[in-house]
Amino acid sequence: MAAKLKKGDKVIVLAGKDKGKTGTIESVDPKAGKAVVGGVNMAIRHTRQSQDSQGGRLPQAKPLDLSNLAIVDANGKPTRVGFRMEGDKKVRFAKTTGDVIDA
Repeated sequence: MAAKLKKGDKVIVLAGKDKGKTGTIESVDPKAGKAVVGGVNMAIRHTRQSQDSQGGRLPQAKPLDLSNLAIVDANGKPTRVGFRMEGDKKVRFAKTTGDVIDA
């Protein structure tokens, strides 16, 4: 099945402690059904100092379930994703506005 949410998409959180926050998807794990969204679902992780990094208490974005995310349309509202054929290519589009999401 084609991916409805991909890396780089602007999404809004639908449920959980960060409900209503928006951000861009940094990575997607389709097997686990999770995605990491920048600046959302932050947790403090204690890291040991190394040659490369100072260490200490560093904030880190943790994965969210894909079902709790919705793509943001041109109006800034959450929308569902549909697929249609344009020529010989399958493209994603926003169900509310009909705009093509893929550039």
